[in-house]
Amino acid sequence: MYQKISCNVKLAAVNLYEHQHLSLHNILTCVGFSESTFWHVLKLWHETGNIISPTCSLCGRPRILHCDNVLYLICLFCHHPGWFLDELLKLLDTNRFISVHYTTIHRELEHIGISLKKLKQIAKERNEQRGMEAFAWSGTQRTVCH
Repeated sequence: MYQKISCNVKLAAVNLYEHQHLSLHNILTCVGFSESTFWHVLKLWHETGNIISPTCSLCGRPRILHCDNVLYLICLFCHHPGWFLDELLKLLDTNRFISVHYTTIHRELEHIGISLKKLKQIAKERNEQRGMEAFAWSGTQRTVCH
């Protein structure tokens, strides 16, 4: 049966052993854990200076974009809300040397409250503007050619 051993108990066992106050048999009888557990704790104590195994401080999947990169992305989006995700992707790659997929950028924009609906609306407005510019440009080209 698994039982969590208190850090204080482990530390006491290590100190008793290292200062040779009790024999290993008496220490194990007092603290109530196995000899293999004791040697594991002692090894950790000597290698790391701690009696428990180090754990990863970050939970979840590793993030490619850190806080300063997300802030840069937010600034880009605030100054140029009409830019498409692929343009933001290129700017991150050239200015921050971070190669990410456009879905990563989309996910980060969603985290700050910019929904897919808003992105689609911006893209639609931009496409209409581009369409009008292209139509006007093609109209000037026709008049010039004739």
